[in-house]
Amino acid sequence: MAPSAQLLAEPGSLPLIDKKGLLEKLTGVLPSDCIITEEESLRPFECDGLTLYKEMPWVVLLPQNTQQVQRIVQLCSAENVPVVARGSGTGLCAGAMPHPDGVLLVLSKLDRILDIDPLARTARVQPGVTNLSISQAASRHQLYYAPDPSSQIACSIGGNVAENSGGVHCLKYGLTVHNILELEIVTAEGEITRIGNQSLDAPGYDLLALMTGSEGLLGIVTEITVKLLPTPELARVVMAGFDSVDNAGNAVAGIIAAGIIPAGLEMMDKLAIQAAEDFANAGYPRNAQALLLCEVDGTIEEVDAHTARVEALLREYGASSVVVSRDEAHRALLWQGRKSAFPAVGRLSPDYYCMDGTIPRRHVAHVLSEIARLSQKYDLLVANVFHAGDGNLHPLILYNSKDPDSVHRAEIFGAEILELSVAVGGCITGEHGVGLEKLRQMPAQFSTTELEQLEDLKHAFDPALNLNPGKGVPILKRCQEYRALPDRHQHD
Repeated sequence: MAPSAQLLAEPGSLPLIDKKGLLEKLTGVLPSDCIITEEESLRPFECDGLTLYKEMPWVVLLPQNTQQVQRIVQLCSAENVPVVARGSGTGLCAGAMPHPDGVLLVLSKLDRILDIDPLARTARVQPGVTNLSISQAASRHQLYYAPDPSSQIACSIGGNVAENSGGVHCLKYGLTVHNILELEIVTAEGEITRIGNQSLDAPGYDLLALMTGSEGLLGIVTEITVKLLPTPELARVVMAGFDSVDNAGNAVAGIIAAGIIPAGLEMMDKLAIQAAEDFANAGYPRNAQALLLCEVDGTIEEVDAHTARVEALLREYGASSVVVSRDEAHRALLWQGRKSAFPAVGRLSPDYYCMDGTIPRRHVAHVLSEIARLSQKYDLLVANVFHAGDGNLHPLILYNSKDPDSVHRAEIFGAEILELSVAVGGCITGEHGVGLEKLRQMPAQFSTTELEQLEDLKHAFDPALNLNPGKGVPILKRCQEYRALPDRHQHD
């Protein structure tokens, strides 16, 4: 059922591309082993982590430096050829799905850490550097990079910027946008420019925040300067099992109301607990209806005080079991279970659809109850894993991609979760982005006027609408070939 070019453009809406001529020009820019055209080798690039949507690329290019990226974009701009940038391909919104008549620009070879400045506490890196490798390189200076998506061992920092990724420690330390200082980008016309700087503030519009989370629609990131933080003296995890989801949700609100800002506050439901425990053997309470992982960090005195307070609060809110990490190895094991939840759930079903909505914390219990109702309505199991501290939901809907009816029910189920998130005062995405997946829900989140303003921003940075076309923003005004996209998506 995967949507193809029909979702990206109406037939005949794009001018005919001289593919042979462009390919000849590209061979003058890249070595032959950095240009992929054979079908068998193109197949791994047909989708990102959201396998519901697939499209074979026309050509995959793997530039090795910024100048090659610039020249590729210049050639594509001159020929009016779409360009889709891709990092490690771990995204979950079909944001890196290729355009069938465009170039897939894979930035994985731009993978060097260019500089670490321990005094300024910054690192300058290329977009293909993996998230975890930044902290590993900075650790010799007792520094680390705070955002830590579950896929941090594989996901690239360029993709983190594109989607404004967070992770389990985003409650205290923020998302990608709070942890970067400067970007080098290649514009839609092939200009190299820098936005942001290393001072605490900069004059003019905050283009750095605008570019972060822009999903490859406004420019292609070729270098990132990130903030580094001192490694905490001590970190400790308190794990609590609950006999009801309501009690766990109330405990989340209680911890925040007590003035404690945990480094991480994560919640899992029973299906996710059992899957993660079978996978990681982390010592999770298998019979609990809900699980909270609350990490506190800082000085030894701070951690001791906060641990005691959190333990007391969790018991006050009805925790049936409470376990405190014994040492660093035990803390890592408790987090391994949470960070393994996605692959663990993959063992329960041929496929799963990972949603990404954000809700006010006070509505956690209500929304989880509604998700359980929808699970019965669509006859599909769902495992809930999410950043409870900031209300970022990640329901994992189990389905079978070989059964069209199962796929259809999974999509509708997911759409209802996103619309429920908006209805309770939340939004349709927290860190995965809109991509192709959530276009149909954009009108639920934004008015027509607001969507047109988003389109105006897209048009200001990319007048020809060639950067990652058909993603992120429903085109309402200027580009008529995309006007049918929201309705067409609704009737899939």
